[in-house]
Amino acid sequence: MILAELLALKRTDDAGLTAQLTQQLRALMASGRIRSGAVLPSSRTLSAELDVSRNTVMHAFEQLAAEGYLRVAARRRPVVSDDIEARFAKPVAAPRRETARKPLLSPWALQLSDTDWPLSYQAKFRPLRSGLADAREFPHDIWARCLRRSALRRRFNDQTVINRPGLREALRDYLEVNRGVRAEAEQILILPTAQAALTLIAATVITPGDAVWTEDPGYPGAAAAFRAAGADVVGVRLDQWGMMRMREARAPRLIFTTPSHQHPTGRVMPVARRTELLAAAEPGKTWIVEDDYDGEFHYDSRPMPALQGLDREGRVLYLGTFAKATTADIRIGYLVVPPQLARTMEIAQRHLGLIASVHVQEALAGFMADGHFLAHVRRMRRIYRARRDHLAAALARLLGGVLVAEVPPGGMQLIARFKDGAPDQNAVSRLVAAGVEVRALSSLALQRPRDHGLLLGFAAWRENEIAAAVRIMANCLSGKRAGPKWQPGGSDEHAHRGEFSRRLAKNL
Repeated sequence: MILAELLALKRTDDAGLTAQLTQQLRALMASGRIRSGAVLPSSRTLSAELDVSRNTVMHAFEQLAAEGYLRVAARRRPVVSDDIEARFAKPVAAPRRETARKPLLSPWALQLSDTDWPLSYQAKFRPLRSGLADAREFPHDIWARCLRRSALRRRFNDQTVINRPGLREALRDYLEVNRGVRAEAEQILILPTAQAALTLIAATVITPGDAVWTEDPGYPGAAAAFRAAGADVVGVRLDQWGMMRMREARAPRLIFTTPSHQHPTGRVMPVARRTELLAAAEPGKTWIVEDDYDGEFHYDSRPMPALQGLDREGRVLYLGTFAKATTADIRIGYLVVPPQLARTMEIAQRHLGLIASVHVQEALAGFMADGHFLAHVRRMRRIYRARRDHLAAALARLLGGVLVAEVPPGGMQLIARFKDGAPDQNAVSRLVAAGVEVRALSSLALQRPRDHGLLLGFAAWRENEIAAAVRIMANCLSGKRAGPKWQPGGSDEHAHRGEFSRRLAKNL
C-alpha cells in the first residue's frame, strides 16, 4: 500500500502540515501499520504524492529521527527503527497476588505503626488538649509588623547565614537573665522545631547501640528521635523530684531530662538532684540534654536556674522552643551546645537541612529586641496561672470524689489521677468520644506503665471553656449522659475555639 494513502493532511488545520504529518507517521508506527525496518519513500517522492513542499516532509522526518523513530542518512531513504514493536508493546500484566508486597523499611520505621505519637485522635481541635499556647492572646498585629519589617530588610542581608546573629544575641541575653544559661551567641543554633533539635543531637552524638536514658513517663518525641539513630533507649523512673539516678548502672551515652518542669508530671528537680545528675555524666563520654520546653511559665515561685548554668564541664545541651511561649504557628526551636560541639553541629545542621526560616528569625529578633516577647510572656504567666487554678477548682468541685489533681508550680497542663487507682485508657476513650481531649498518663510510659492518670491542658482554653469541659467530664465519668460533643465545622483553628466556647457555654 502506498504510504500517502494512509495519510490525511488538512490544509485548514491550525496545527500545520508538518505537525500533522509528524503526528500521523508516529501514530502509524505506534499502531504497527508501519513496522520496524520498513523503508519510507524519499522526501521528494512523498512530497509529490501528498502535494506538499519537500521542506514539510523533510522537517517531519528530522523530528521523527530526533525522537528515535527513524534512521536517516544523506542520499538514503528513511528507515524505521528496529525497536518500534518493543517500544510500543503492551506490558504483560503481572500475576495478581493475594496480598501486596510490603515496602522495604528500616527497623525503626517498621515500629512506627505500633506507636501512637502523635496521637491518632488529634485531627480535631478540642479541649483539654495539653501542650498548647492560646493563640488568641498573642499580639498578632505586632508580630505582623515584625514580619513585614523583616521582609523589607531581607533584601539587604546576607542570606547564606542560617543562624541569624540578631536572634542568637537576643536569645543569649534572654536566656542568661531569665534562665541562668551561660553561653556565647555562637553556641546557639536556630532550628525549625525542638524536635529538629533532638534529631540533630541524635545524629551527631549517638552511635547505633548506644545507651540513652530518658524519663519514664516522659516526652515521646525524645525517645523517637534517639531510637531513629539506633540508640538503646532506657526509661528511668521518677520520684517526687523527677528523674531518679541509676547509681549502679553504667553511664550511658546520653541522658534526656526536663528538670525545670518534668513532662508530663510537672515536677521540679532540686539543685541537689541536678548536681547528682551532672556527676553521673562523665565529661567527653556522657551528654545531658536539658529540654526546657515551657520554662517560661512558673507561677508560684521564681524558676530554678537551668541545669546548663550549673555545668562547668561542657556536658549539657540545652534546648527550647518559641511554640509554647508564643503560638504554635511560630515553629522555631533553639539549641545551646557546648563550645566544643558548636562548629560540628552547625555543619551537621546544614547537611541535615534542619534550617529555620531566616525571615521568621529576623522577625523574632526584632520582636524580642523591642520587648514584645518578654511582655507577652509576663502577661501569659498571669493568664495561665488563673486558668490552672480554675481547672483545679473545677475538678475538685465536680470530680472531687473521682479524681485528685496534682497542681504543678508551672507549665501548661496538669495530671489528675483516679482515687481508686483505676486504669486510664478506658476513661480516655470515653472522654475523647464525648468531645473532651485528654491523654492517658500510661501512654507516655517507655516500658510497662506504672502510673495512670489523665493529662489535662489548661493554657489554650479560657475559663468558660474549661468549666464546660469539666462538666462534660463529670457527666461522662459518673455514667451520666455526656454534654454536647464538639464537632468543628470548618478548618480554622480560632473559629473552632469560638464555636466550642459558644456551644459549651450552654452547659455552664
